[in-house]
Amino acid sequence: MTKLPRKTAQRPLSVLLGDYPHTRPLKDGTIPFEGTDCRFATATPLYSAFPRMVRHLEFDVCEMALATYLQAREAGVPVTLLPVVMIGAAHHHSLTRLPDGPALDPWRLGGKRIGVRSYSQTTGLWVRGILREDYGVDASEVTWVTTEEPHVASYREPSCVERSAGASVPELLRGGDVAAAVLGPRAIGSRGTPLVPVLEDAEAAGHAWIERHGTVPANHLLVVRDDVLKSSPDAVTALYRALARAIADTAGERDATPAGRAVAAGWSDALARCLETAAGYALEQRVVRTPVDLTRIEKDAAFLAA
Repeated sequence: MTKLPRKTAQRPLSVLLGDYPHTRPLKDGTIPFEGTDCRFATATPLYSAFPRMVRHLEFDVCEMALATYLQAREAGVPVTLLPVVMIGAAHHHSLTRLPDGPALDPWRLGGKRIGVRSYSQTTGLWVRGILREDYGVDASEVTWVTTEEPHVASYREPSCVERSAGASVPELLRGGDVAAAVLGPRAIGSRGTPLVPVLEDAEAAGHAWIERHGTVPANHLLVVRDDVLKSSPDAVTALYRALARAIADTAGERDATPAGRAVAAGWSDALARCLETAAGYALEQRVVRTPVDLTRIEKDAAFLAA
């Protein structure tokens, strides 16, 4: 694809996006931004930028974990959700155990200790929702051993959360301090034996969940600072349209797995169902304390459809 010149605005937008096939055409200039320009920031790991955004509004536009956004919105952080799913996946496989450890009955996880990077981590939100919905295990029945504080500084974790001193989640699992962990199968490392999903037939169960809910669980979406949206709505719209085009243009690079299907731009029934389900899980798990106004979230993004 031939690179086209960008038309620049007076002040470029500062933007933090992960590195994916659908963001590279924006970063390398293959797809231009009509009437504006962007200065792309980086963060390693990507999630280290999320507290910088919600605590200091460091970027104009920022990729953000869904659970972090829900908490930030409740805390009054002045950001607006843009209807773009950057990454997502089925998460029945995300609750894992050591391959040489004892099998765990998901129906009997009450009273167990489970490791997770942060209680408000979005993958953990989905896993806990699955455990309650599919296996009858409430989040409050498990001790969630975490290694990091929440991104939103004002959030207070429920009493079922315990902070580990110094150990990483894989180390907690290897050391036997937790029975299972919210980790991908290869999170122990490339030289280690892959972890084993706690939930049997995780792939089939994940597809069944998606069919039942009519959506794929989203992990990261996109937010914009309210003051930037107010002062530069055309620039924000230009960025959104360029990203939507990049998502469409790279569709052939994504497969038919849930992760491939999750990436999407624009308000849709699937996105509405995703947000509704996540908001319900968040309230049940005390990730947020008040119901999420989904109608307002959709209304705030309506300018993009104009």
